[in-house]
Amino acid sequence: MQVSMLSVSIAAAALFVLAEVADWRRRNRRDVDDVGFMPWRAIAMLSVAVALLSAAVWLHQG
Repeated sequence: MQVSMLSVSIAAAALFVLAEVADWRRRNRRDVDDVGFMPWRAIAMLSVAVALLSAAVWLHQG
């Protein structure tokens, strides 16, 4: 259980970084009308919540 919670936390942190980079690219796009459809800010906030929760569970189990 400990290893799986740590891997969930690492994967969620990686998704957070990916979502932040994608949101940065969307904010700095050349074509203002090309907005896209992915809610990168919501994905980033949800992934950081999952990363923190799974890290807390991993630390509590250890």
